[in-house]
Amino acid sequence: MHERILVVDYGSQFTQLIARRIREANVFCEVRAPGALAQGLEAGPPKGVVLSGGPASVYGEDAPGLDRALLSLDVPVLGICYGMQLLALDAGGAVRPGKREYGRASLRIRRPCDLFHGFAAGEEAAVWCSHGDHVDEPPAGFETLASTPDLPVAAFRRTDAPVYGVQFHPEVAHTPRGSEIVRNFLFRICGCAGDWTPGAFAAEAVERIRAAVGGAAVVAGLSGGVDSAVAAALVRRAVGGALTCVFVDTGLLRKGERELVERTFADARLVVVDAAAEFLEALDGVADPERKRRVIGERFVRVFERAARETGAGARFLVQGTLYPDVIESTSSGGPSAVIKTHHNVGGLPGDMAFELVEPLRDLFKDEVRRVGRELGLGERIVGRHPFPGPGLAIRVLGPVTEARLAVLREADAIFLEEIERAGLYDAIWQAFAVLLPVRSVGVMGDARTYENVVVLRAVTSTDGMTADWYPFEPGLLQRMSARIVNEVAGVNRVAYDVSSKPPSTIEWE
Repeated sequence: MHERILVVDYGSQFTQLIARRIREANVFCEVRAPGALAQGLEAGPPKGVVLSGGPASVYGEDAPGLDRALLSLDVPVLGICYGMQLLALDAGGAVRPGKREYGRASLRIRRPCDLFHGFAAGEEAAVWCSHGDHVDEPPAGFETLASTPDLPVAAFRRTDAPVYGVQFHPEVAHTPRGSEIVRNFLFRICGCAGDWTPGAFAAEAVERIRAAVGGAAVVAGLSGGVDSAVAAALVRRAVGGALTCVFVDTGLLRKGERELVERTFADARLVVVDAAAEFLEALDGVADPERKRRVIGERFVRVFERAARETGAGARFLVQGTLYPDVIESTSSGGPSAVIKTHHNVGGLPGDMAFELVEPLRDLFKDEVRRVGRELGLGERIVGRHPFPGPGLAIRVLGPVTEARLAVLREADAIFLEEIERAGLYDAIWQAFAVLLPVRSVGVMGDARTYENVVVLRAVTSTDGMTADWYPFEPGLLQRMSARIVNEVAGVNRVAYDVSSKPPSTIEWE
């Protein structure tokens, strides 16, 4: 059992960045909503607790409060922004509303301590603030550690216990020395060892899978992407020949995807199921993206159930490459964070399916999955692939899905990726794809009027998929991409490029 840090999510847009900073230091952490803390404590007390920021005011009618059981754990606590205000309020201090501070601020260290180890008294450092309430005076039993020109108490600590609060956000890149502050909390205050590595995770995951599965048969859904491949590799290491890999040709795949999977997994026990007609029939007339995901999730499970029966595997367990962002965006856990979208493999599964799920990557972010894949010896061709959504092209054909519209999108998408690879930019981009809009536009080709489809190109950079920025292609490359798509893909007369970041947009359009 690895040491853990418990992150309590009060709804901050930066909560997952807190988790990222902790895991980057090779310390495992779990994010829990205030109403789900009991689950986070089932395995015993953590090494420390971090209280996130949040959009609420501590005086708000429905504002989430501080569970005092956290303070009785006798472990270090760090409150960030709203979390600091909760600590102040709980200690009898006053939280003042109305002094807004958004953006960069200059933090002056007034009292160096373990949290600000490496900082000198009087030193100033850039930090990022995002709050409307604040603390003017430390509560009784607390002392001020740092301030800004607008905040007399930008950081404090309890004098008789390792309880700290900061009004700024050390987890964001705009706080240049924020990772240093987080590491000080982890190692100097909590006493963490930093031993949560890809190798350790892989070894422990294999043991957990063996304990859960025993000698039962297992079926794994392979998509050709890194998530399903790493999940299958872990399970294969755990159960050997008891694993059957199933690749479902849904008819919603990229160009050449089926052939690539068959070549890549030629040495595995691989069953290929052609279910394109079945999926298209189930999606007939479905335009709502949430319903698409649920329809596809149910179809996947039914196909796997059928494949398990027909191959004689009689599998009890289904392996999925579910990741932490899938879980975060699909479920709210009873807390203040909103459901962003239902991922087909989380909220879209039928309740009566015959399988028990095996999800060895459920606690990992994408970059962590890649590191585990390299630890398992998977080739870079698989480990370095761009993410591809489980629902496939169905959520990139906006509106109803038809075979004809899929064909248009498939060709445009292939040209886009081909040009990216030719330019040597594939590894610099987190994810790139084309989207087919449910509108047509007027154009002119060969001196004749056209009224045809519009394709949008999307390429982003990211670390874990929780936040993303659009990739700044050179205009000449965008021009070449557009010209090729319009000239080579029948039915397209206009190409646009998406320059939206996440947030406020998501990476996928649906």
